[in-house]
Amino acid sequence: MSKIIGNTDDLVRYLTDYPRQIAFGEEPPETVLDRYHTPDYVVVNDGIALDRRRLLDHVGPARKRAVAVSVDVKDALVDGERVAARYVLTAHMRKGNVIATEIHMFGLLATDGRLRRAEQLTRTV
Repeated sequence: MSKIIGNTDDLVRYLTDYPRQIAFGEEPPETVLDRYHTPDYVVVNDGIALDRRRLLDHVGPARKRAVAVSVDVKDALVDGERVAARYVLTAHMRKGNVIATEIHMFGLLATDGRLRRAEQLTRTV
């Protein structure tokens, strides 16, 4: 079985595919989240820790407000269990506004290649 994230190309694919799958996919959000993240996954976004439950609670409103999302990966690196990326996530909202966020992400992978922790710093661009 291959790892979910085993190299830089896999990381870029995760960064671009995961937001679309979790926001607009036909599968339940739990299935998508669990495909890419360990059960104990925690992301610390701008100092705020989000565990699995808090992430899933965030998905419902995001699915209702956004109509499209795209990701432009500027830099990505995988080194063993460590990953890092700089990318811009752009969300097109139902009310017509566009929100572009630059994200600097540093993470740790489990042995199966799923993310088990991520630290993110963001800024609106």
